Amino acid sequence: MNDDPQFTTLEQLIVRLREAAQGADRVSLRAIIETVGSRSFGPLLLIAGLVTLMPIIGDIPGVPTVMAVVVLLTSIQLLLHRQYFWLPGWLLNRSISRKTFVKALQWSLSPAHSIDRLLRPRLVFLTRRAGIYFIAVMCIVIAAAMPPMEVVPFSATGAGAALSAFGLSLIAQDGLLALLAFALTAGTLGFVGYQLL
Repeated sequence: MNDDPQFTTLEQLIVRLREAAQGADRVSLRAIIETVGSRSFGPLLLIAGLVTLMPIIGDIPGVPTVMAVVVLLTSIQLLLHRQYFWLPGWLLNRSISRKTFVKALQWSLSPAHSIDRLLRPRLVFLTRRAGIYFIAVMCIVIAAAMPPMEVVPFSATGAGAALSAFGLSLIAQDGLLALLAFALTAGTLGFVGYQLL
């Protein structure tokens, strides 16, 4: 039985993360994982995407690469049918100040309600079984491309948007959003490839 917290909207996840950050000087990746659960692929993708997307956190050098490692490891473990995701201690111990974290969450909360209103279950075959594994493969591709994105302006934003969309699609069972995420992935990778040539 899955005893991890269940999230169905972006707003629920952001509010829960903000509550979990209370009373701490710094917020570690370990604390974030404990909040969403160690077997929740959708929320993990969404968090990695949001962190990369947030200008307050995602612009910090090295953050997109750290999120790429998180996405890569969890995606590979999903393909290997692991029940719980494992991340190394050095990664789980990475942290940021609570003030920066809460400020970034507040930035995300503003559009969250509007985004949630657009989500609903549709084309659900894209977010279940084989669809989840195909999403995992695409996330591996995104993760592999994220380190070079740190030197290509605006490209990490595209990767963050794609990961966020994939995560939200799994949480809301919204296959249409998954299709949008595939398009974002293709566009971002094409842009990065063009810039690096």
